[in-house]
Amino acid sequence: MNKLFTVFACLFVSTFTFGQSCCFVTKDEMQLMASNKAFMRSHKLPKPYQHISKAGGEMITFATPDGQQANAFFIKAAKPTNYTLFVFQEWWGLNDHIKREAEHFYTDLGNVNVLAIDMYDGKVATTREEAGKYMGGANPLRLESIIKGAIAYAGPKAKIATVGWCFGGALSLKASILAGSQATACVMYYGMPVKDVEQLKTLNTDVLGLFAGREKFISPAVVKEFEDNMKLAGKGIQIKSFDAEHAFANPSNPAYDKAATEEAWKLATNYFKARLN
Repeated sequence: MNKLFTVFACLFVSTFTFGQSCCFVTKDEMQLMASNKAFMRSHKLPKPYQHISKAGGEMITFATPDGQQANAFFIKAAKPTNYTLFVFQEWWGLNDHIKREAEHFYTDLGNVNVLAIDMYDGKVATTREEAGKYMGGANPLRLESIIKGAIAYAGPKAKIATVGWCFGGALSLKASILAGSQATACVMYYGMPVKDVEQLKTLNTDVLGLFAGREKFISPAVVKEFEDNMKLAGKGIQIKSFDAEHAFANPSNPAYDKAATEEAWKLATNYFKARLN
């Protein structure tokens, strides 16, 4: 019965919304781990800080195909361009750290629109319990609708790149799948990969995966399976696993690893620069 419902829901979404027919109507393994106490403890509480945009970034709203509105932090390119980078939040939500990272990409990549998408509809967690509740309770159909709305906001001529961390790493890959022929680059930091080879076959881009070798959840075994599945799907994949903990690239995280972060950033920006031109 559950499988029948899943198939029906996917057909319904595919028929009455735009974008790729592939859809993610069930919670992935990362969402299902949200209430796992060990998983929660693996996320150190971030140190608070405030981001003030120097590049003219602002919060915007856009329509989603489920008849609602979604939010994003948007930085418009200085000159007209078809390239847009989607930035996806950690499990905490669209907080000031993600806005700062969005602006960091904007500064380093040059003339690119940057859209940091709010996947929790305005909710931002400050505790592990809140983050677990928001991530675990997020409706996959709503998440997909927000992504499809962002794709529509970018426009039919947009060439879309994606990047995200933690929960956002998983969303980065899913967004690139949903972007179809518009997808041009995908970077995922320590997020749960899509495991369905048939879905991976629909990717229009290769993927750069940046993972934390010390963590137990998106583990080296999970990363190896992802690499194998991408090869089975006939897609390009670059993997770098760092000798670091989950969320190592977040400077507000007590487990922050400066050397690994700088190396990962260089890999990510060089990857994007080779594809966003």
